[in-house]
Amino acid sequence: MPDMRRITAYIRPHRTEDVKTAVADLGVTGMTVSEVRGRGNSPESGVAFGGQMILSHMPPKAMISVVVPDELEEAVIMSIIAHAKTGEPGDGKIFVEAVQDAIRIRTKERGESAV
Repeated sequence: MPDMRRITAYIRPHRTEDVKTAVADLGVTGMTVSEVRGRGNSPESGVAFGGQMILSHMPPKAMISVVVPDELEEAVIMSIIAHAKTGEPGDGKIFVEAVQDAIRIRTKERGESAV
């Protein structure tokens, strides 16, 4: 069975459309995008709300997840970095996991063809 990877990126919400478009341009057709909240090791940041600054312990992020064949892994990672990076703390993280199998429920296809 061909090797596949799940690439999950947590990025700034305003970068979501650029990243989605760039990843799709690589030929990735399946993608999950969610609005999430959380933080890594970046310092807490202030957010303007109602005219005053408040600390945001769990700032909003976008989570983009794709499953791709091994040969697309590096291209997808580099594309996410190129389109999500602002150079400021809080740009996000990318996680890569091995995917053992994928099954399309409707047809019972397995592996890469199910993705």
